[in-house]
Amino acid sequence: MSASRRPGKSVSRIKTGSFERRLSLTRAGLFAGTRMASHMATNWFSNREKREKKHRAMLSSQARFLVDELGQLKGSVVKIGQVMALYGEHFLPDEVTEALHTLEDQTTSLEWSAIERVLKEELGTARLAELEVDPEPIGAASLGQVHRAVRRSDGLELVLKVQYPGVADAVDSDLNAVAQLLKIARLVSFGPEFNDWLEEVRDMMHREVDYRLEARTTEKFREMLTSDPRFIVPRVLQEYSSAHVIASTYEHGHSVSSGPVKELPLERRSALGKAALELFFRELFVWGEIQTDPNFGNYRIRIAGEEGEDPGYDRIVLLDFGAVQSYSDRFLNPVRQMIQASYEQDLEAVIDGGVKLRFMSLDWPRDVLETFGNVCMSVLEPLASDQDQWPDYAVNSHGEYRWKQSDLPSRVARQAARSAISRYFRVPPKEFVFLNRKLIGVYTFVAVLHSEFNGEPLLRKYLYGDDASATSQSTKA
Repeated sequence: MSASRRPGKSVSRIKTGSFERRLSLTRAGLFAGTRMASHMATNWFSNREKREKKHRAMLSSQARFLVDELGQLKGSVVKIGQVMALYGEHFLPDEVTEALHTLEDQTTSLEWSAIERVLKEELGTARLAELEVDPEPIGAASLGQVHRAVRRSDGLELVLKVQYPGVADAVDSDLNAVAQLLKIARLVSFGPEFNDWLEEVRDMMHREVDYRLEARTTEKFREMLTSDPRFIVPRVLQEYSSAHVIASTYEHGHSVSSGPVKELPLERRSALGKAALELFFRELFVWGEIQTDPNFGNYRIRIAGEEGEDPGYDRIVLLDFGAVQSYSDRFLNPVRQMIQASYEQDLEAVIDGGVKLRFMSLDWPRDVLETFGNVCMSVLEPLASDQDQWPDYAVNSHGEYRWKQSDLPSRVARQAARSAISRYFRVPPKEFVFLNRKLIGVYTFVAVLHSEFNGEPLLRKYLYGDDASATSQSTKA
């Protein structure tokens, strides 16, 4: 949840009555389904090219209509739509995911009187009186909003993340209703893979509204990173926290894409990029617990020398641990195998890892398997030991990788599109969908910083056990 002040619309309550919401969604789905049926009947007599063009236009129209309906209901319905936009590329038409992305801009805050009632119910009047809470939220999302506060006794600055009333109880009914809406509107085909993914979304949503779990996870990450000066994790104040409120210390910083961060010298921006990449390696290779939400609002940059604190280096503030997922070694080991095999240019081991993860099959033609394996290996370009294959524009005068200028995601996508693998591609296991989104998020984070460095030494350290849990260099100013 973003920590920047955001004035905007507010409402007096979030509608969470399951009957009211299901009725609204069912009506929307039936209307959309009728439109689609009528379209398919009238489109039958067009030629193939015209049918395809009209069908995609209809999908886009359907998706925009349904997103408007979802946006009006707020609460967990909007969050479900946002999650589907981020992680649904393997299951939903492009037109649907594009429309769902617009839900990210449809967050509306709850009026202070309603938030104050929640705080009194959760904390008690006496405990709440110990705090001076700013009625204006500094951040609002689909499931809750954040308010700054000051403890009267000692002036400690903190933030209160307050969950909207009723959203936790509405998760299951809302998710079922949204899935049914997509089905009625003929925007998705139900099958085992989609159902598995839907259950993963359900688990994610339940974790997102479990504030006690998030508070414990926040403290766990703070303890795991306490010896690494490059990171700041807020301290949870249990005395002001509850099942629907998380109180933590206020940690100032700039957004990743802000002017002050862009103006930092290249060396310092690159050090921040290295820190972000190493954090991902530590999650993947050491902890097995990964923050899967790539939203940049979950990160801030604290610049050395600002606001009276100067430890001598820039730091990354980590916020919002509601989307942390724990992965078993049974899943992670084939992922680690594919990464190590890519690093070692071992195509057979890459293919073996893909087969173990069930999105490649030995039944495929040999050339398809090799092409898919090579696409997977190309993803690790910035981490490669053999740098002769890097494009000239992706290398600076010091031989360092230019993450932004490399345009790697687009090049990998084009490489995959030119091949025949799309005809054979299997939907990856649900865990991989979320891990892949995290990987894209890390690459994007580093690229937005315009970092320039080679990731190979970092990867080598984690692949071959060179004290992987140790703190590495600081982001020196």
